[in-house]
This record gives sequence, C-alpha cells and structure tokens, in this order.
Amino acid sequence: MGRCVGNFLFEYGLFAAKIITVVIAIAVVLGGCLFIFATRQQEREAIEIEKLNDKFDNMRDALEAELLSKDELKALKKERKEQEKAEAKLAKKRAKSQSDPSDPLEPPPRPRVFVLRFNGDLHASEVDNLREAITAVLLVAKPEDEVLVILDSSGGLVHNYGLGASELNRIRQRNIPLVVSIDLVAASGGYMMACVANQIIAAPFAVVGSIGVLAQIPNFHRLLKKYDIDIEQHTAGDYKTTLTMLGENTRQGREKFREELEDTHHLFKKFVHEHRPILDIEKLATGEHWYGTKAIELKLIDELMTSDDYLLSKKDRSDIFEVSYVISETLTDKISTILQGVSSRLLQRFFKMPLY
Repeated sequence: MGRCVGNFLFEYGLFAAKIITVVIAIAVVLGGCLFIFATRQQEREAIEIEKLNDKFDNMRDALEAELLSKDELKALKKERKEQEKAEAKLAKKRAKSQSDPSDPLEPPPRPRVFVLRFNGDLHASEVDNLREAITAVLLVAKPEDEVLVILDSSGGLVHNYGLGASELNRIRQRNIPLVVSIDLVAASGGYMMACVANQIIAAPFAVVGSIGVLAQIPNFHRLLKKYDIDIEQHTAGDYKTTLTMLGENTRQGREKFREELEDTHHLFKKFVHEHRPILDIEKLATGEHWYGTKAIELKLIDELMTSDDYLLSKKDRSDIFEVSYVISETLTDKISTILQGVSSRLLQRFFKMPLY
C-alpha cells in the first residue's frame, strides 16, 4: 500500500510540475502579448462606419444590370436621376430656410438608423468594443434617430453580461429608440441585454429566454482522501468560500451556495421585469428557452422579423449606418486571444462562477 501511495505521489508531483510549467509558459506568452498590445493599441483602434443604403443600392444596381434590357435600364436611371435632383433641390432649400424651421412645406431631415452588432461568448468579450461604439453613436444621435443592435448570444458570466445590459441602457437613458434584433439566439445573459430595448424582433426559429442561473464545480475530496492526501484551506469569514474543489464540502456551504444562486436569479428576474413589465416573470423565469414563434406568444419579443428585413423596411425613409469599433489584430494578438479563451474555459470548468 505504501508503495502504491509513493508511486501515486511521485506521478502526482510530475503532473503538478508539468501543469505549473505550462501555466508559467502561458503567463509569459500572455504577458508579452499584452505588453505589445498595450504599446500599439493607440494606433490600431478605429471606428468604422459603413452606409448600408449605398450597399443596398449597389446590390440592386448589379441585379438590374443583369435582368433589365438596355432601354429599361436607361429609363430607370433617368427616372432615378430626376428624383435625386428633386431631393437635392429640397435639401438646398432646407439649408437656406433653417432660420424658419416651422415652415410646413419643408420636409424634416431623414432620420438615421445606427446599426451595432454584438456576438457574445462566455465572457461577453465584445462588450468593450460595444461600449466604444455606443459612445461614438451617442455623440451624434438625436431622439428622432434609432439604434438597432443585432445580438447573438447564449449568455455567460453574470457581471460581464450585466455590464453589456448597462451599456445598452445608456441608449435608452438618452431617449433614443433602441431595437434589438435576434436572428439566432438571445438566451440567458443574451436575453438580459435584449430586454433593455424598446422593441425586440426575432427570427421565427431564434432561441429566446432561458431566464435562469447555472453554476457548477467538481470536487476531488473523496479521491484525495482515498490516497491519504490532506488539503488545508484557511479563511477569515464564515462564507469567504462556500464550495471547494479539493476540500470536504459542508451542508452549510452548500446551503449558502444555493442561497447565492437564488439571490442572483432574483436580481435577473427583477431586471427583466423592470424592462418588460408585460411579462409573467414567475411563469417565464424557469430557465426554459423558446423559439421565436412561441416567444412572441409569451411576449418575450414584439415581432417576428429578421434583421435583414427590418433594415430593408427602413432603407427608403432613413439613412442607415453600421458602426463598429475595431482593433486590428496582429498574429501575437490572435495567439493571445486563443490562449485566453483556453484558460478562461478551464477556469470556468474548475471554479464556481454563476452564469446567466
């Protein structure tokens, strides 16, 4: 028996040494990547803006060039040119008569739709880019404009998605209409962000809901006890830790852990209900999710529509701009991102972190 224990401890020591070596190597690589990122960040950050009306017009023109005869195409171009001249004339007249904005003959300026995209992961990593894009939009947007957020996320860490929802709420606080479009999924933390909007639209088979909280942690205490390995953990405060990976978990610790989950779930339900008071929150906050066709019956969303159809419905009456905050990634940055993703998944797997 003593020999078996000795072999186990020797192998366990080798394994631990390998893990420590890998962790140190990852830390060195991450440190180098972060240093390079910090020194070059300023020159690689940018706000990118694309006018989607032009994109739609180019697509239409390309198809018309293939489908119409020369005479039909010529007549169509002439008609559009005359229309553009008339619009330019009105714009010129509007500029001259700014001193009399009450003139009923003057059409109001075209509203603008600012399009933002958010693709969520476990850590809501794109929140940083989203907050910068929102800041840029808020510098120019007016109450007659609108913000459309095309959101795709199945949720993740509570505090990360809480920040994402708070960033979207900045738009609402400025009295600028906010629409969230769900083409694929807005579940858990993704739905917490979506519910901030004045209007939620979703594709018929988009996944919506999952108003619940999840946390899990493995425990190796019985395995270690089998080989007479003791783990010492010292804390100050009864609930500095509740559940542990290596020590023996207690009934008191489990109860406190469940209490914390219930508190988090209560906050989640309260937040959703404040932003969508029409919901029967107790009926819907079971952790279940639904497809768009059912979600509209439950009032989780307001309309069945894809983001593409929504934009097409706006293109003739609004100027549509897609706004994104981007940081051009070098090879070092990409390696760093991959390593961070691997390390974060390991941490999430082995340490208790509640998820929306």
